[in-house]
Amino acid sequence: MPLTKRIIPCLDVTEGRVVKGTRFINLKDAGDAVELGAFYDEQGADELVFLDITASSDKRKILIELVERTGEQVFIPYTVGGGLRTVEDIKEILRAGADKISLNTAAVQNPEIISESSKIFGAQCIVTAIDAKRIYVDTPEATKENIVTKVEEGYCWWEVYIHGGRTPTGKDAILWGEQATKLGSGEILLTSMDCDGTKRGYDIELTRAFSERLDVPIIASGGAGNPQHIIEVFKLGKADAALAASIFHYDEYPIKEVKQESQKAGIPMRL
Repeated sequence: MPLTKRIIPCLDVTEGRVVKGTRFINLKDAGDAVELGAFYDEQGADELVFLDITASSDKRKILIELVERTGEQVFIPYTVGGGLRTVEDIKEILRAGADKISLNTAAVQNPEIISESSKIFGAQCIVTAIDAKRIYVDTPEATKENIVTKVEEGYCWWEVYIHGGRTPTGKDAILWGEQATKLGSGEILLTSMDCDGTKRGYDIELTRAFSERLDVPIIASGGAGNPQHIIEVFKLGKADAALAASIFHYDEYPIKEVKQESQKAGIPMRL
């Protein structure tokens, strides 16, 4: 029996409100975080991701009270990320009701936080979020620092960005993903910065490159505009889960419809 694929709405939260932008900028309000979380639970989402997108750049902690309130209303697994810097921060979020935590900036700056928290809470609780942007190159030759991939437009590698997509790190995303899984991350939440919010589809080449090289589940993120995009990222990108925001927040495609379309296309789904 093939493993069912997961549909995961993403709540990008700032100051308690859900927002959505394009390529990480021009944020628009999309509603109350707790209400939306409960709505998606009722709609049949498999999981929920809740990211406090300005916690790291503002150097502050996640709003614990919001995590607790969401936990009281949401009965599917939910992941919380943004501004987590220490094992103590992680413990606090898991105690407040989250099932998993997502690390991005802190993990890049201090990779040991992955191994420390994985040992204490288990790899299944630790998701490494990677925000990746294409860097085009003239030659297909990979180096020690970069994995170069052939894409439709030529050749590229993907650079890791931190601080909610504001700071380039020079790190190769695929190599960082491999390191994160070796350290004990149980899943990768992979966002294409080039596709985020564009509604033109996921970065299939990026997702496939991760899915083929890493042996943990890959959650594809960035670019969903319709159910077909989600079907493509499962079939062509080999993703284990598809994360989406705009198409759900603005009620363009109900989750149930996306799942039914996916199942018709031969993708195993929990309906």
